[in-house]
Amino acid sequence: MASHDRKDSPHPSDGSAQRAESQEARERRKRHESENHDHALEETFPASDPVSAFVPSKSPD
Repeated sequence: MASHDRKDSPHPSDGSAQRAESQEARERRKRHESENHDHALEETFPASDPVSAFVPSKSPD
């Protein structure tokens, strides 16, 4: 079974009719996509910060 993007048009030989998504299913899908996006962003957090040019100096004795 070939995977496809949700937005891909169905292939004519597929034979499956495109069903309308219910409001509840759409909200659930959007919430899941948002959670996945947030998780991916958290995983890349250190790489997304700019490099700090600050070099701490020694404290006066």
